Amino acid sequence: MVRVPRPCAVIAHGSGSSTDFVRRAFGQALDDAGFELVALDERSGDVSAVLAALRTAVESTSAALVGGVSLGAHAAALLAAEWADLAGVLLVLPAWTGSPTAVARLSALAAHEVEQQGLAAALARVADQGWVGAELAAAWPAYSEAGLAQVLRATALSPGPDTATLAAVHAPVGLVGLRDDPFHPIDVARGWAGLIPRSALEELDADAPSADRGVLGRAAVRAWRRACEDRVSGPR
Repeated sequence: MVRVPRPCAVIAHGSGSSTDFVRRAFGQALDDAGFELVALDERSGDVSAVLAALRTAVESTSAALVGGVSLGAHAAALLAAEWADLAGVLLVLPAWTGSPTAVARLSALAAHEVEQQGLAAALARVADQGWVGAELAAAWPAYSEAGLAQVLRATALSPGPDTATLAAVHAPVGLVGLRDDPFHPIDVARGWAGLIPRSALEELDADAPSADRGVLGRAAVRAWRRACEDRVSGPR
């Protein structure tokens, strides 16, 4: 029996994160939806570099679905605005729109802390931040201290997609936001949902991924499927 190749979904991780997180968050949900996950590993923290890597990955895999988390979501939205024939887009935890905001400055502060106090001290400070702290503890040691600080500082300077760019995304988009998340304000996800013509937003409690990171991927796929049913053109 010949196995028919499944369409690919290319998903970019966030700044200072990892492909391991992407696989745990999206792997099962995308498999259940019939997609082969390609976890993009681009660690510069620069949205332009992530966007370039996404372009290359989508071209080389003929991916039908593209997405990302945090900075990866910013890059995926930028790509979707210029790539008309995508079947869908998954945008999880967008952090800001347009020019970097006060949330972006938190990355700069973290970079300064890593440089001045070291990685161990920086991780000790976030140890009580639940599942987020656990993810940072898992991902950050893969970077050198100087390298991590450079990544975080690059993120703090990276613009997100502006309102015109988001309005130019015409593929169906599944958005996910966490209520009471200081690093990815829910109002940003709500704002993106209002600007992207065919989009649906799933809101989760901030601690929803604690037991299972896969809730993020499942929520993104659910939202995308709802957006696929929305044929109304123009922002809602």
